[in-house]
Amino acid sequence: MSPRQDKLLQAIIEQYAEVASPVGSSLLAKVFGVSSATIRSEMSELEQLGYIYQPHTSAGRVPTDKGYRYYVNQISGNEAEGQPAKRAQRALTARVSHGGMPEQTIRNTVDTLVELTHNLGLATIGDQLYMSGLSNLFGQPEFMQPNQVREVANLLDNLEPWLHETAPNKPLSVYIGSENPIGRGAGCSLIISRFRSPFSDRSYIGILGPTRQSYRDVMSLVGRAGKALEETLYA
Repeated sequence: MSPRQDKLLQAIIEQYAEVASPVGSSLLAKVFGVSSATIRSEMSELEQLGYIYQPHTSAGRVPTDKGYRYYVNQISGNEAEGQPAKRAQRALTARVSHGGMPEQTIRNTVDTLVELTHNLGLATIGDQLYMSGLSNLFGQPEFMQPNQVREVANLLDNLEPWLHETAPNKPLSVYIGSENPIGRGAGCSLIISRFRSPFSDRSYIGILGPTRQSYRDVMSLVGRAGKALEETLYA
């Protein structure tokens, strides 16, 4: 992938996260200061590589799971964050540090993630899975079809036993779309952070949202949530 294609894919993913509709060449041509024909040519190559696709004729492009994975891997290797993300992290840390008892602290942290990301938030508390923000998840345009709702519901039904059985050991894990071991067709991404708590050395907190989301911001917030919980619960 050329440097321009790398930046173009990033722009498509970030624009699609905002507008929830295919991203066209005209808008990108203005952003990159080149002709629409040049952008279409680059898009065609990205499509052949499997990073984006055209949902229907004459439409713009949307990212594939492969495109999102490439983007997330790039983010993971680059720790730079914008000021809005840093402000959100500070707000999150402040809420966590005033949470009270351990269970309430974890619940408050999940609720804060819901407010900041507008996704579904979740955390393991002992043998239970606490979830908040279901209306956020099912309010997304991706989940207006009944069959899609069923896929998401299946994922949620099986999420708690999967977490206990699999126990992901990375500090931050990102499962994109079809990478999810359950609910592969749900069109969701699961971003979870492992943390130590009085309930378990393998507790988890994170969010579940559509694959179309602001990964850079959400990953930084979920990672910060896990670290802040450990710092607070073991202060």
